[in-house]
Amino acid sequence: MQLAPGSWRLATPVFVAAVPLTLLVAPLGVLAVALGLAVLWFHRDPPRPAGEGVVAPAEGTVSVVREEAGRLRVGVYMSALSVHVNRSPLPGTVQRVEHVPGANKPAFSKDSDRNERVRVESDDWTLVLIAGWFARRIHPYVGAGETIGRGDRIAHISFGSRADVLMPADVTREDLTVDIGDEVRAGETIARR
Repeated sequence: MQLAPGSWRLATPVFVAAVPLTLLVAPLGVLAVALGLAVLWFHRDPPRPAGEGVVAPAEGTVSVVREEAGRLRVGVYMSALSVHVNRSPLPGTVQRVEHVPGANKPAFSKDSDRNERVRVESDDWTLVLIAGWFARRIHPYVGAGETIGRGDRIAHISFGSRADVLMPADVTREDLTVDIGDEVRAGETIARR
């Protein structure tokens, strides 16, 4: 199983703590091992084939579809069970990667629009990675000037969050193949051109 970068750094202290816990109180040691395995499972990074059109940047539930400054925004909420490796919705050249500090409200709430985020801006689209109430780390893999393909891995968010795509200006609501409440996987098509 492929893992997101840094996964072992998060899980290793839990596994190390499991050794003395097992010697002191065996059930706590077993719990620590289970927690370490859960951290690794959470950071899994399975292969995903790139679809056509605009592909989902994340695995989860479509939670936002709205017009914003003349463009369409589609957001995907990632639950604790979702894969949290984020992918490029379209090919392009990264113009800017910007960290925006903010709150840590639940990613599925309207208040999450003020949460900590990382904006990955390309030629004609923007991906906004939003931290949730428990997620405090967004790890971009790309930087300004890099060329990326549709469906390429571009970031991961540790422990819950949301990924929003601000679509190219020519994508309309009628182009969407998903709506609020639909389940998507990173690499599945969410709009066609």
